[in-house]
Amino acid sequence: MNRWNLSVGRRQFLQSTAFAAAAFSTPGVFAEELMATAAMTEGPFYPDKMPLDTDNDLLVINDAITPAVGEITHLSGRVLGPSGKPIRNAFIEIWQVDNHGAYLHSGTDNSDKRDTNFQGYGRFLTDAQGRYYFRTIKPV
Repeated sequence: MNRWNLSVGRRQFLQSTAFAAAAFSTPGVFAEELMATAAMTEGPFYPDKMPLDTDNDLLVINDAITPAVGEITHLSGRVLGPSGKPIRNAFIEIWQVDNHGAYLHSGTDNSDKRDTNFQGYGRFLTDAQGRYYFRTIKPV
């Protein structure tokens, strides 16, 4: 093996290694487009009358002393565009049943047992990283 072939081989190897290292350490080089969330219907029992308090803490209505009854859970996530970039100020809404299975809706079952301390509905605008957060109860 002559010296010229050996140095070309090393040079190609080093260039290939440098390219591979740069490609794998550069964010987004091999990024695939994310799959969009499927379209959905509004879901059951969207509130027919909005509560006065619509923040992201469904356990306490305004500044009430008594919280809702149920197992506390935290719901969080991120909203990303098709390229994986975070979506800022995306409007996120949730609504759910209380610990008796009653929605904040006039047509719900168990409306006579509804926990009046449970907000039942909340909304949140995502931050610069597309993050959202809700404090609520575990659905029954």
